[in-house]
Amino acid sequence: MRINPNSSIHKRTSSRDFTSAVDRSDFSTARLLNAMGDTTTNPSWKLSFPHICVAIISSFLYGYHLGVVNEPLESIATDLGFAGNALEEGLVVSMSLGGAFIGCLFSGWIADGFGRRRAFQLTALPMIIGASISASAASLQGMLFGRFLVGIGMGIGPPVASLYVTEVSPSFVRGTYGSFIQFATCLGLIGALFVGIPVKEVEGWWRVCFWVSAIPGALLALCMECCAESPHWLYKRGKIVEAEAEFERLLGGSHVKPAMTELLRSDRGDDVDISFLELLHGRHFRVVVIGSTLFALQQLSGINAVFYFSSTVFKSAGVPSDIANICVGFANLSGSIIAMVLMDKLGRKMLLLGSFIGMAVSMGVQAAAASIHIPTSGALYLSVGGMLSFVLAFALGAGPVPGLLLPEIFPSRIRAKAMAVCMCVHWVLNFFVGLLFLQLLEQLGPQVLYSIFAMVCLIAAVFVRRNVVETKGKSLQEIEIALLPPE
Repeated sequence: MRINPNSSIHKRTSSRDFTSAVDRSDFSTARLLNAMGDTTTNPSWKLSFPHICVAIISSFLYGYHLGVVNEPLESIATDLGFAGNALEEGLVVSMSLGGAFIGCLFSGWIADGFGRRRAFQLTALPMIIGASISASAASLQGMLFGRFLVGIGMGIGPPVASLYVTEVSPSFVRGTYGSFIQFATCLGLIGALFVGIPVKEVEGWWRVCFWVSAIPGALLALCMECCAESPHWLYKRGKIVEAEAEFERLLGGSHVKPAMTELLRSDRGDDVDISFLELLHGRHFRVVVIGSTLFALQQLSGINAVFYFSSTVFKSAGVPSDIANICVGFANLSGSIIAMVLMDKLGRKMLLLGSFIGMAVSMGVQAAAASIHIPTSGALYLSVGGMLSFVLAFALGAGPVPGLLLPEIFPSRIRAKAMAVCMCVHWVLNFFVGLLFLQLLEQLGPQVLYSIFAMVCLIAAVFVRRNVVETKGKSLQEIEIALLPPE
C-alpha cells in the first residue's frame, strides 16, 4: 500500500489515527524483510551519510571549544590582566560548563519544539556569537560572557546530535554513524591543540583561536538548511507526508513503506506529551535510570581527572605539555576510530563492557605507578603507559557508546527530554569532578584516588553486564519491547 500524498487523512493528522489506518500486513512484511538478514534489503548508507557529516560538525565544535583555552590560557591571562590569578583562570576554563548545563536543560524542549534541524542551528548561534565576543574581549568579563554563550551551544549540541544520528541512520550502520560523534569530538580537540601551537610565538594569536571556530559554526547553520529533518520528529508533529519524503531522501524510495510501518507501530501513542516529572516514575523510569547511571559512571570513572593531570605526569617524564596533550588526543582519536569500525560488528554492550574493564586495569596500573615500592623511572613509564591506555580504552566504548545507546533505548515519546536529563547528570558530575579532583588528590594521594577510580570502572562493568541490552542491528521498536513493560 503506497501512502497517497493527496489524501487528506495523511496531512497533519494525528499519529494515533494514522496508525489505525495502516494494514497489519504492511508491518508483518517489513518485519519479515528485516528478519531475512539479506544485505540486499538494506538501504544505501550513502544517502544518509551527507546528513550525518553535517550533523557532527556540532560535535567538532564541542570538542574544539573544550580544548581551545588549554594552550592560550596563559596569553589570555596576560593580555586581559589577570595573570597569576588561579581563580580567574579557572573561571575562563569552567565558565563554559555553567553555560553547557543551562543549554542542556533546554535541549529537550528545543529539539521537540523546533525540530532537530533548527536545534542544530540554535546550537551554532551562541557558539558563533560567544566565540566572537571572546575573540574581541578587552576584559575578563567579556571573555567570561563569551565562554558562557559558547557553553550554552555546547550543552544543546551533544543531545541533539545523538538524537538526530539515531533517528536518521539505517539500523545496520547506526552504531558506526553514532561513533562519528566521538570521532568528530576528538578531531575538534586535536584541531584546537594544533591551532593553538603558535600562541607563544605570535602575540594575540589566542584571538585567532576563537575567530577560527566561527567558520565551522557558520557552516553548520548554513548546511543544515539542506539536510533532512528527522522523520520521527515530523511524525510526532502529525506531518506524515513530510516524514515519508524525508525517509525517501534518507533510505531510498523502496524502503519508505517498511520504514513508515515500523515507525507507525513503534511510535503508537506519541500524541500524548510527557513531562520531565513523568520520566521519574512509571514505565519509563528504568530506562532513564540506566541512561543517567551510564553517564554518571562515565564521569566518575576518572576520565576528566586523567585529562586534567596528564600534563603533570608527562612533564615529570620530561615531555612538554603540548606534546603530552597531542599524545592524549591521538590516543583518544585512535580508540574512536577502532570503535567506529567495531560498533556494528561487536555491538554496543560488548564494547562498553570491554572498555570499562580496560579502564579498570589501566587505573590499576596508574595506582601501581604511584606506589612507593616502584623505582622512579619505572613509575614514570607506568604512569605514561597507564594514562594512554586508559584514554584508549575510554574511547573504545565508555566515550562513544552512552551517547549512541541512550537515544536507541529511549522511546520516541521521551527521547529528547530523557536525553536532556541524562546530559544534565553528565554536566553536573563533570563540574564537580573538575572542582574536587585536585583537593582529593592532595588529601588521599594518587594511589588511593586511582584505586577508587579503578573500582568505579569495575562497578560500571558489572552494571553494564546486568542492565544494558544489545541494540546492534535492532529496530528501535525491538529495543523498546526488550526494555519497557507493556502499558
